[in-house]
Amino acid sequence: MRTRPHARRRLAVVPDSVFPRLEPWLPSVAKPIQYVGGELNSSVKDWDCAPDGPTVRWALMYPDAYEVGLPNQGVQILYEVLNERDWILAERTYAVWPDMERVLRQGDAQGPIPQFTVDSHRPVGAFDVFGISIATELGYTNLLNALDLAGIPLHAADRTDDDPVVLTGGHGAFNPEPIADFVDAAVLGDGEEVVLAVSEVVREWKAEGRPGGRDELLRRLAVSENIYVPRFYDVTYGADHTIEAVVPNRPGIPFRVRKHTLMDLDQWPYPAKPLVPLAETVHERFSVEIFRGCTRGCRFCQAGMITRPVRERSIETIGAMVETGIRRSGFEEVGLLSLSSADHTEIAEVAHGLADRYEGSNVSLSLPSTRVDAFNITLADEFSRNGRRSGLTFAPEGGSERMRRVINKAVTEDDLIRTVATAYSHGWRQVKLYFMCGLPTETDEDVLEIADLATKVIAKGREASGRNDVRCTVSIGGFVPKPHTPFQWAAQLDHETTDERLRRLREVVRADKRYGRAIGFRYHDGRPGIIEGLLSRGDRRVGRVIEEVWRDGGRFDGWSEHFSYDRWAAACERALAGTGVDLDWYTLRERDYDEVLPWDHLDSGLDKEWLWSDWEDALAVAHDPDSVPDVEDCRWTPCYDCGVCPEMDTEIQIGPTGRQLLPLSVV
Repeated sequence: MRTRPHARRRLAVVPDSVFPRLEPWLPSVAKPIQYVGGELNSSVKDWDCAPDGPTVRWALMYPDAYEVGLPNQGVQILYEVLNERDWILAERTYAVWPDMERVLRQGDAQGPIPQFTVDSHRPVGAFDVFGISIATELGYTNLLNALDLAGIPLHAADRTDDDPVVLTGGHGAFNPEPIADFVDAAVLGDGEEVVLAVSEVVREWKAEGRPGGRDELLRRLAVSENIYVPRFYDVTYGADHTIEAVVPNRPGIPFRVRKHTLMDLDQWPYPAKPLVPLAETVHERFSVEIFRGCTRGCRFCQAGMITRPVRERSIETIGAMVETGIRRSGFEEVGLLSLSSADHTEIAEVAHGLADRYEGSNVSLSLPSTRVDAFNITLADEFSRNGRRSGLTFAPEGGSERMRRVINKAVTEDDLIRTVATAYSHGWRQVKLYFMCGLPTETDEDVLEIADLATKVIAKGREASGRNDVRCTVSIGGFVPKPHTPFQWAAQLDHETTDERLRRLREVVRADKRYGRAIGFRYHDGRPGIIEGLLSRGDRRVGRVIEEVWRDGGRFDGWSEHFSYDRWAAACERALAGTGVDLDWYTLRERDYDEVLPWDHLDSGLDKEWLWSDWEDALAVAHDPDSVPDVEDCRWTPCYDCGVCPEMDTEIQIGPTGRQLLPLSVV
């Protein structure tokens, strides 16, 4: 049996930093700076920091490498929110690369070195709560690896009062069933208020002398109705191998767990002290979330569905956050983030005010991917006023107009051509277009229309600009059906067909000598998408697959150079043998309305009848594009009865306020 790599923690014991044991090994690993800590605006507190009563201690993790995890907005916000309380200590940890994993497992004369935080290099297993933000399901093997390296029993059922509560959140928490055996609890929805509520429960339980042990602490969390504790629910399966029921197994546990929605984002202007990385990261900028939620109604988009309703930050708060973040970090690029940033009701005023404020400085502004029907050249000019004119990115998603109607992204070809022509005529030279392959009802012809569209973009760009050096990059990802969306019942396209369609598309693009060289083509093969589909819509039986993959060496499955489809397929065969289900059953099979889905007991606020009706509308539009009208944005139309506002007791919060952002006297 493997020795646990940290001594059992006790209340009176302050855990030693593992850095003296780690430091001699740092020259032997790649990018050692990522394990050192000490970033600008990081927080280091005394282990017993509370002025009175117990201290509550969090280890926060984004289960990917430092370069991906440090810029993560969610973890940075929670890190700051928690550390603002004088009785809470929060530190960060990230997935270690394989070379560092070997160092930790080999250890030194004292034994293995445990998974550690980068702030004070304390063992993760010594904290009260181990909080993991799940943005992508392909990070599950990294989660298991971190648990094992920390000396925390892999299975929640094996943990004792001395082990942290393993708590997950993020979009992946809306179906945590595949990792139900490994996590103690899951938070649904916005985390800012919930993590403080969890901390209060933990503190009260500790102050009372830990009555009832771990089980009682989890019970107290579960009765809040915003925190899902898998061990308090039993799952039964029917003769057809589908789920028969998911029911509480003790009194007082809610039958459905509700998501938490944060209202009035102006009261939560985080991060105010952004972390500045020591090593290179994927995003070298300060990001401000200008609103949360989206009601555009794209049927494939889980983020848009589960974050409803729309809640905007005011122009004054946005301006204050940008000014504070730049001053405290030194970043020279500011990203205004949301699911559809150009949809902010005062985005023109925000852009103009910020451009005025920072004109002549080194500060540049950027927007993420922009909807074609929300783009205008005035807005783009404001964001490039300081002379930094990068490429523009649009996401039509569907290759043909028919497909865009199916997914409720009603962008016509004329809209797209007109928009990019305007951009090219105003000096832009590069446009990137995002599409998906494998959408419900898609045909080969729908995908091949992407080539025709890209060709028209280049032709119109040359005409509008009078130049031949314009470029269009086509980037394509495989469609993965997600829980809590109208497409949650859809069959996923097999990876062989996905790859064949994309192969044919690339051939068509390259065959056109007049335009082919001006069109870049990027896509991933279909295999990772199949595994993501398994993990996205899986139930508790998939947990044994994840464990098999991890034990077989699976790590960093979101990275193409580390991902192995064969390893996952083999693990499915071994782990699911005798269950009556397999990889294809979870991915390629269309679901019926009456089937109990693994996440049906987790309430995102969306009415299941509404989701099913929208799914049926998508199928109807596929056969007759004029049979069903588009689902409009409910910010400007009567309610579509999706259920979120009455179910969650929330409401849409949008402008306009009529206010302006004044330039600062000193930039």
